[in-house]
Amino acid sequence: MIVIQSTSPGVKIFIVVLLSLFELSKQDCVWYGVCNTDSLNHHQYCPYNGTAKPMSDEGLKLIKERCGFLLENNEKNFCCDTDQMKILNDNVKLAAAILDRCPSCMVNLVRHICEFTCSPVQSEFAKIVSTEINNGVPYITSLDLHITEEYVNKTYKSCSQVSVPQTGQLALDLMCGSYPASRCSPTKWFTFMGDKHINIYAPFQITYKQSPTNSSMDGFTPLNPKTTPCNKAINSELPACSCSDCDLSCPLAPDEPITPPQFKIAGFDAFAVIMTVVFSVGSLVFLMGSFLFTKDSINDEDFHIGNDGVTDDSMYKQEPRYFEKLGARTEFFLENFFTRWGTFFASYPWITLLGGVVVVAVLGYGITFVQITTDPVKLWASPSSKSRMEREFFDSKFEPFYRIEQVIIKAVDLPYIIHNTSNGPIKFGPIFDKNFLLSVLDLQEQIQNLNANGTSLNNICFAPLKDEDSTVMPSDCVVQSIWGYFNDDRDRLNDNDEDNGYNVTYLDEMYQCMSNPYLCLAAYGGPVDPAIALGGFLKPGDQLTGSTKYELADAIILTFLVKNHHDKSQLVQALEWEKYFVEFMVNYIKNNKSESMDIAFTSERSIEDELNRESQSDVLTILVSYIIMFIYIAISLGHVQELKRSLIDSKITLGIGGVIIVLASVSSSVGVFGYIGLPATLIIVEVIPFLVLAVGVDNIFILVQTYQRDQRRTNETTEQQVGRVLGRVGPSMLLTSISESCCFFLGGLSDMPAVKAFALYAGVALLIDFILQITCFVGLFTLDIKRKEENRLDICCFVKCKKSDNMYTNEGLLYKFFRGAYVPFLMKKTVRAFIMIIFFAWLCVSIAIVPKIDIGLDQELAMPEDSFVLHYFQSLNEHLNIGPPVYFVLKGDIDFANSSNQNLVCSGRYCNDDSVLTQIYLASRRSNLTYIARPASSWMDDYFDWSFSSSCCKYNSDNGSFCPHTDTSCTKCNITKNHFQRPSEHDFGKYLPFFLKDNPDDICVKAGHAAYSTAVRYNYNNNSLNVESSYFMAYHSILKTSSDYFLALESARKISANITQMLQHNLISDGLPMDLALQVEVFPYSVFYVFYEQYLTMWSDTLQSMGISILSIFIVTFILMGFDIHSALVVIITITMIVVNLGGLMYYWNISLNAVSLVNLVMAVGISVEFCSHLVHSFALSKELTQVTRAADSLSKMGSSIFSGITLTKFAGILVLAFAKSQIFQVFYFRMYFGIVVIGATHGLIFLPVLLSYIGAPQNNARLESHHQDNGEQETSLSGVR
Repeated sequence: MIVIQSTSPGVKIFIVVLLSLFELSKQDCVWYGVCNTDSLNHHQYCPYNGTAKPMSDEGLKLIKERCGFLLENNEKNFCCDTDQMKILNDNVKLAAAILDRCPSCMVNLVRHICEFTCSPVQSEFAKIVSTEINNGVPYITSLDLHITEEYVNKTYKSCSQVSVPQTGQLALDLMCGSYPASRCSPTKWFTFMGDKHINIYAPFQITYKQSPTNSSMDGFTPLNPKTTPCNKAINSELPACSCSDCDLSCPLAPDEPITPPQFKIAGFDAFAVIMTVVFSVGSLVFLMGSFLFTKDSINDEDFHIGNDGVTDDSMYKQEPRYFEKLGARTEFFLENFFTRWGTFFASYPWITLLGGVVVVAVLGYGITFVQITTDPVKLWASPSSKSRMEREFFDSKFEPFYRIEQVIIKAVDLPYIIHNTSNGPIKFGPIFDKNFLLSVLDLQEQIQNLNANGTSLNNICFAPLKDEDSTVMPSDCVVQSIWGYFNDDRDRLNDNDEDNGYNVTYLDEMYQCMSNPYLCLAAYGGPVDPAIALGGFLKPGDQLTGSTKYELADAIILTFLVKNHHDKSQLVQALEWEKYFVEFMVNYIKNNKSESMDIAFTSERSIEDELNRESQSDVLTILVSYIIMFIYIAISLGHVQELKRSLIDSKITLGIGGVIIVLASVSSSVGVFGYIGLPATLIIVEVIPFLVLAVGVDNIFILVQTYQRDQRRTNETTEQQVGRVLGRVGPSMLLTSISESCCFFLGGLSDMPAVKAFALYAGVALLIDFILQITCFVGLFTLDIKRKEENRLDICCFVKCKKSDNMYTNEGLLYKFFRGAYVPFLMKKTVRAFIMIIFFAWLCVSIAIVPKIDIGLDQELAMPEDSFVLHYFQSLNEHLNIGPPVYFVLKGDIDFANSSNQNLVCSGRYCNDDSVLTQIYLASRRSNLTYIARPASSWMDDYFDWSFSSSCCKYNSDNGSFCPHTDTSCTKCNITKNHFQRPSEHDFGKYLPFFLKDNPDDICVKAGHAAYSTAVRYNYNNNSLNVESSYFMAYHSILKTSSDYFLALESARKISANITQMLQHNLISDGLPMDLALQVEVFPYSVFYVFYEQYLTMWSDTLQSMGISILSIFIVTFILMGFDIHSALVVIITITMIVVNLGGLMYYWNISLNAVSLVNLVMAVGISVEFCSHLVHSFALSKELTQVTRAADSLSKMGSSIFSGITLTKFAGILVLAFAKSQIFQVFYFRMYFGIVVIGATHGLIFLPVLLSYIGAPQNNARLESHHQDNGEQETSLSGVR
């Protein structure tokens, strides 16, 4: 009727007559020919209700391109002309650029387009709804198309999984209007395709009328074209869709591995149950053995100490065994050596001190050559570690990952917004408040306009659509901000429209853009991912899905990408701008921030800057800690018993000298490695003086207090007495120093640079400290003794006082307490049994919980409490809603021009089911296990699609160089295709650089410059292009905790290992030499891998370090204790208990296991030697009759020195660390040092003496015989300590 009304009256009558006379004549068509072209270059067709017309030969050729099925049965009459076919083929190319990679999807979709465009029976399923007239010629503006639900559903199903390699997303994310693929449906998709109001490519309105199959509606028979499932081949020439485009084509995935349940016994934790049983059985056996089956030779009430000689001849008349003789000889040799050594250096104190100063000065000068390492990568990742080498490879080949400048703006005290729409009310987060959005835009523009001494953001930013040498405008820079949806146009907030009585505002536009960012490209030419630009819309533990409600966000995230460079000299401008950016943000937050905003920010340089500032800010805390320890040492070394002699009896000068020796040993150690060239770390500056003080001060206390309790012999000079005292304590000092140094030197075998540097610096410092103590300190000590004997004042030694006639005991108050009260109480039989049970219970509890210690280091702990980066980390943890990118890097000698090799990598048509990209795609489908959230982008698949389009590749006809496809003056490339419809081997290399330089647009969406300009590294060999390495970018799922990060790394490496194995196997099978095939490798890279790789082996590294350290202590103790295996075992048992119980403390005090705590554990082993070795050495040399009295004797002599020399000294310094601004100091230094001292002291002063009373080494008969022969005149090492 519409056509008739639009014609003249004469024609109307004529047609009516013809219809009445010729019933066999049909109105087969609804249009024919092109009658109009609008301003968007869309073509509208002419109304026509006649029969189909013959198609020209040119038109038939055009039909064969996409609509060949219409030519079946030799059909040559159609309801379209040649121009319409040209338009159809041109329009189909837009969809083909995305969907052609899945042949059945493309063919299914095109079938109905071909049918309603050219079918000779159009009128059966198509109806013209409206027309308009242009220059007197009518053209169609609206069409109803009746189609079956079956066809729509099957076509949608065949296309629903087609991917877009560039983005890692699905085609329907781009082709379903405001709906992402996850919320798209068959009806929504077809509705969008035909809706000219929202689909800019629709030439006129096409309304799809869906009906069931074999039914009719309003006299129309719905179109029901043939469809092919995506996992079926269209014909012998076109294969089925690949796995990455069709789930039905994927191989059957193995069942998800069953996570083993936590090991339990009777519903309780297995470790707890096992250790409970061990404790119960062990305690029962111990108590029975202690009280029922044995009888102590000494009762508690008869207990006393003081047997200085052996009264029972049978004790030494037994024939000494070989090792007893060897041990006695070793002990006598060491005692004689140290006696002579001490006497010599005590005789020449000034020369000794001067020589020590010279040596320390020479060694310390090396400090000028020391380089301090603050780069976290160089601190915690071994240069030979896999992640470090992979990072270096990636950075050198593809340039490092972008530098990120980020601002997180959270809405404060703003209400949620309820917006009514025709689809129901939508709840928006508070950030969508109009004034809030305007404030965000103001801040964004100020940042974009920052000028740091001539450097602006556009000078350093990442602009993916710009060539290296072209001028970059501010609008070309990648800025991930929701204002990108509006092209930073603040007037868009005032847009208004009406939809069925509802007000359409900026909120509706924002909702559509968030639903499909590709509808609202930002000014730089790319999309703004709402998962990056918004925050706070996910609940804890949730991952991104198709139904994610971005509109509920409570924070806006501004992300500015800055180019990074492997050559650090090229970062000067970026670093300058970042410094200015930080200053600006600090000032903005302080002075200009709205009350409705909470702002957190960071720059790429901020973490390293804050780490440096943190170290400087805690220098004062460390100095105060050391000063307090210095003061305590200087005061406590003195033995003041009368106020008027306090300035004479004090040993402040000696204490200061001892501390200076400690500092000199540290500076000398640093200087030695300065000469060698081993970089230092801030841990060395902060920790090693603390460690050397713990070790060195204890030796000083033992030496001084041993002398104070000693009586000078007849006709013995001061120098000889000092030498004799050193002979007693020297072997014990040697034992602890050598044990600790060996412990640390073996710790230097660690691959972790920070641990290695700490261990080596500490080992050398301890050795130098020991040497200075037995030389310089002996000389200084001799001078101090003479000063006191001459009644000269301490410090002011030139002032001489009157000699006092009073005689004072040499036993200090602490020594008297230990000897008279503490030791007798501890050695009671019931007390000893109780102590053993308590410490055994402590050990069992620690063993049960140590496996539960968390692994990792919370990045927030690394920042000072007042750091803006700490606030950023906290905000990021709260609002982070997307995982980091992961690059699967393919390197090695692969001929990518070879189709077989291409099939090993690509993911589209003809590609292998286990290809590189297919395996990554399959991993992304199981993100809960693999931590891969999105499939990888594929330059190869996009290159194939780009080359297949005849209008995308162009070259300069004058010189053959690359031309953008938008340049109409250039010539189209004539790319030779092989049977896979891919570039031939010659043309593959010839045109790949063109693809990587071509910018994408709606004509050539697969052009590769934006996505792949840095993804492919190639060279030319004999004029042939060779791809030496390339990467395929995917995304991890959202990672929050340390375990998430290192498990994601572990998973990515497993995927890469499988891919590498597949590639190598196939390449060898295809004839590639084995040596070349084995060089082909795929490895994963992400910016965080280098920091988290250590946690994959943290437990094994920790156990190895602890094992090596303890073994070295065992060997040294065994040798220097005179081959006394009993004593060596007791030392090892005690140190092991200290370390295990320290691990238990780590669990209860939330101290995670990482490189910092590993350093402290290694240090704990070293300090534990001090708590154990002196006491065990004294026990071995004690001449008391029984193990109990020997244990009591050794504790009486050594206990006060250990308590005052280590425990109290450290407590004074440790308490100050609790007030450090740095959280890492509070957690890993204060807490762990506190634990080391408390646990070490309790084991050394409580448990160890009791253990010795039970299983201490038996008397050495050779040593006793020698002592008896000397009539008790010559005591061996430490036996005279009283």
